[in-house]
Amino acid sequence: MNKSILFTSLFIQNVLFAQFSQRNLSSENWQFKNSKDKSWLSAKVPGTVHLDLMNNKVIPDPLKDENEKKVQWVENEDWDYQTQFTISSKELENKNINLVFNGLDTFSEIYLNGKLLKKTDNMFRRWEVPVKQNLRIGNNIIQVKFKSAVTAGKELAKKVPFIMPESPRSFVRKAQYQFGWDWGPRLVTSGIWKDVKLEFWNNAVLENTKIEQKSLTDKKADLRIHTSIVADQDGKYTLTINDKPNEIKLKKGRNKIEMPFVIENPKRWQPNGWGDPYLYDIKISLQQKSKVLSDEAVKIGLRTIELVQEKDKKGKSFYFKVNGNPLYIKGTNWIPADSFSPRITKEKYQKLIKDSKEANMNMIRIWGGGIYEDEEFYKACDENGILVWQDFMFAGSFYPADEDFLNNVKEEVKDQVERIQNHPSIALWCGNNEIDEAIVNWGYQKQFNYSKSDSLQVWKDYKKLFHEVIPDALKANLTADKNIYWPSSPSIGWGHKESLTEGDSHYWGVWWGEQPFEIYNEKVGRFMSEYGFQGMPTMEAIKSMFSGTPEFSLQDSTVKAHEKHARGWDIINEYMKRDYHVPTDFVKYNYVSQLLQARGMQMAIEAHRRAKPYNMGTLYWQLNDCWPVVSWSSIDYSGNWKAFHYQAKRSFEPTLISVAETDKAYEIYFINDLLNAFGAESGAKLIDFEGNILWKTEAADPLSANSSEKHFEIKKAELGKFDLSKAVLKVYFGNNLLQQEKLFFFNKPKDLKLSKPDITIRKISPMEFEISTDVLAKDVYLIGDTHFSDNFFDMLPQTSKIIKLSKPLEKIEVMSLWDTMEN
Repeated sequence: MNKSILFTSLFIQNVLFAQFSQRNLSSENWQFKNSKDKSWLSAKVPGTVHLDLMNNKVIPDPLKDENEKKVQWVENEDWDYQTQFTISSKELENKNINLVFNGLDTFSEIYLNGKLLKKTDNMFRRWEVPVKQNLRIGNNIIQVKFKSAVTAGKELAKKVPFIMPESPRSFVRKAQYQFGWDWGPRLVTSGIWKDVKLEFWNNAVLENTKIEQKSLTDKKADLRIHTSIVADQDGKYTLTINDKPNEIKLKKGRNKIEMPFVIENPKRWQPNGWGDPYLYDIKISLQQKSKVLSDEAVKIGLRTIELVQEKDKKGKSFYFKVNGNPLYIKGTNWIPADSFSPRITKEKYQKLIKDSKEANMNMIRIWGGGIYEDEEFYKACDENGILVWQDFMFAGSFYPADEDFLNNVKEEVKDQVERIQNHPSIALWCGNNEIDEAIVNWGYQKQFNYSKSDSLQVWKDYKKLFHEVIPDALKANLTADKNIYWPSSPSIGWGHKESLTEGDSHYWGVWWGEQPFEIYNEKVGRFMSEYGFQGMPTMEAIKSMFSGTPEFSLQDSTVKAHEKHARGWDIINEYMKRDYHVPTDFVKYNYVSQLLQARGMQMAIEAHRRAKPYNMGTLYWQLNDCWPVVSWSSIDYSGNWKAFHYQAKRSFEPTLISVAETDKAYEIYFINDLLNAFGAESGAKLIDFEGNILWKTEAADPLSANSSEKHFEIKKAELGKFDLSKAVLKVYFGNNLLQQEKLFFFNKPKDLKLSKPDITIRKISPMEFEISTDVLAKDVYLIGDTHFSDNFFDMLPQTSKIIKLSKPLEKIEVMSLWDTMEN
């Protein structure tokens, strides 16, 4: 070997030895077995035991047919996982080697070469173990022995002197929805649900980086880079931030380093609808003697955000001010996108967030019964201008507050906050979902015969966990500019009048209370963070419920099994009878159930938006599903938009026309969420279903910035001579840059006197069709295996509409509301 080759080889080895490196063990050949068995089966990591059992054909797919019932035994078993891997002499020369599990579900023992290294008890924590002394050159064996979370939870429950609701789920730090919800199956998993890695480092390593925004103006962003560095020896080092070197001294052990960093003429990260969600790259490198020891890349967005709560004549405000301006929040609630979260792909995350952006949303609330989502979720929100209301993973129960549990939660908060806090999309941290309300309103204490001291203990434990431990852990691990904490959502239960005058509100008088949709016009709070109504998924999703040929019948046992609310079908039927003719045909029933859901949610959203600035946010329940199911979602498990999502897109547009009916008039509201005002021509026309203009009025109105205003009203007496069951009110405003219109029907859908429309579909190109009609066509439903740019829409007589497709179709089928009526 010549000298130049030898020098190059030694240089590369030296650099490799100095640099932090990782080795992914997830791709090794993993095996698993029931702890009672001797034979091993193949496994995939990341994964869950249910997926591994399915892949080995031990159990059927639990999301199909009625198979959920057949797999309940899995949750009561203990499961072992193992893999073998080799270590080279070169790898073992590294001074520090850590074994890192990013997610273990949930109670486990970790063994390396037969030695117990660590016991785990939290699905949401990162488990890191130094293993240099336990590794050997050549073959090594990792074993992870999982104990049933149900069994472990029951053992923990025995330590509490009274019965806890939802026991044993509230005792185990794992995804609560796995224990079953009124939209999801009971599939209590275990397994290695995130990546497994070996990390090699020498001298020093970057442990964590936090980017603090000290101040932000149009001219300058003053930042502080907080880094945690672990060094195994004292010495001089160089910390480089975006190619700017800084000389630092480190002592042996953990070092906290703070560095100023300035961005001149910064571009702000803007929420969807207000501009570009601009992102900056911050690259940090730790070096010693020109050798890179460790580096990290962080994407940040520069924005200011505050939660404003100020007393007023009606209660107390609750709104977000972003970049100095009040932002009307439009969005939804998120549940895990699969019952088996390891199989949620990056593509699925990106699609669901882009679907939210396309529907004009600017916030998603991550509900507290699921998981802290994958990095790809937050990345997608950053890129699409979607703010995140982040619940901690506690939902709808009472939780213990013993020392072990609280310390476990502290570490959970630390791990998750350090992982996701740099994302500009994070707007608020919320302690829990509906636990304050559960304690006060749900009657568990009476149901389980609590003594007075038991009830006091529950409230004391609640205060300790959500008013002390979690907010204190946030303060300890967050930079000050990112710490907006809200203890519980909602702050006051929906049965109390104060729930509509302050804080955030979950209003369930519709659905749970079976109140009519019209009650939404009255029950408007300061910030509506939950409300909803069920609708069936698309026919494609229903087909996916079956492993064989589907049976399209409401009486089919599989269809029934995929409605998890005990009274779901009864409630849907009752509401459908109020507003629609109830079809006997399954496909038409499916269609009308989607229209019903969309109709109710349109009423709610428009009532909320009309009430701006009294109301400053509307987050409906829910965006997505974790399996094919009849639920409150606007996008089904197969990724198809239900009628509701198309309606949400229309109801969330930056400018909106809304009509509010009173005893004597129809009040016309123009709503503008944009930060600029503009002049507009406006007016209204009463049009019969054949296209004749029966009545009209015109006006010229300026549209105020960031406002909701009543612009004019139409006295009912003015329209008294017309048959309004055969007419629609077209309200419009606009100018050269913006055109907006609203079709308002005076009667419930079942009372409209519709004529049969001749809907013509003309193919313009493989990806584009023109839809036209001769008379009014209500709720035009385009059917085909593609995504339509619009669907479930109304068309005025003698009009046409261009529809774009996500993939080409030769033929499109069509249905309208007329097809469901008794003609």
